[in-house]
Amino acid sequence: MNSYNQSALLRFNTSAKVYRTCLKPVMTSQTPYLSIVVPCFNEEGNLHPLQQTICDELHKIELSYELIIIDDCSTDGSWAVLRRLAEGDPRIRGLRLERNSGQSAAIWAGLKAARGRYIVTMDADLQNSPEDLRKLLEQLEHWDCVCGSRVQTRKKGDSFVRRASSRIANWVRNTATNEHVTDSGCCYRAFKRECIDNLKFFKGMHRFLPTLIKIEGYSVTEVSVGHKPRLSGRSHYGVWDRLFAASYDLMAICWMQRRMFRYQIEDRVNLSDPAKKS
Repeated sequence: MNSYNQSALLRFNTSAKVYRTCLKPVMTSQTPYLSIVVPCFNEEGNLHPLQQTICDELHKIELSYELIIIDDCSTDGSWAVLRRLAEGDPRIRGLRLERNSGQSAAIWAGLKAARGRYIVTMDADLQNSPEDLRKLLEQLEHWDCVCGSRVQTRKKGDSFVRRASSRIANWVRNTATNEHVTDSGCCYRAFKRECIDNLKFFKGMHRFLPTLIKIEGYSVTEVSVGHKPRLSGRSHYGVWDRLFAASYDLMAICWMQRRMFRYQIEDRVNLSDPAKKS
């Protein structure tokens, strides 16, 4: 990685804003500094504005990146839109799952494909604002994982029932896991790639990613992020998903908190350190 990308995070607080067109992206052979992983299901109307907004925002802060969009076997034209976008921009990488496998599977497929030193996960519905990327990435100077929280902004994008069900679900999860995560349902997160090296992924794990990362010994914090009304398509989650569907997952997390172990290698003989391999 060149010094240009290594120092990019340190320049976030400068007042100068650099805007460049993203119509003719230049892709080098270097590993991207940032990987943005976006699960997608029936979001054909949101993919182009999502790509454009992310491109504009990351050019302002001058970071090399890749945008990985995982189509969870959509039944609309999402995959066709994604293919067209990728033809015009080599930074866009697409995966299409063979069958609909759920948000956790789509995120995990994207994380395995990610090449960046830092990783961001976000939804494709544009309710997560790409303008908040700077806010998340700034905190990675001090924390291993930074999670978005929509608690202060959800009135702008969600109904009362949706907000109430989310608060109840968060209270249940925090009580059971002894956590203090205010918005576990928000998938807008930024983290160092080593945070996921040994994660145990399972169906529904995306709701508990902060806790899973803590189990691995990494630091986690939250920052307030915006929450916009959905402009196209419809939500794929309801009250049932927030209150009841994650019950089995919650029991698994509680078990893992008590039974998982961590260790570190102090020294090696005739064994290379995988982390130091080029």
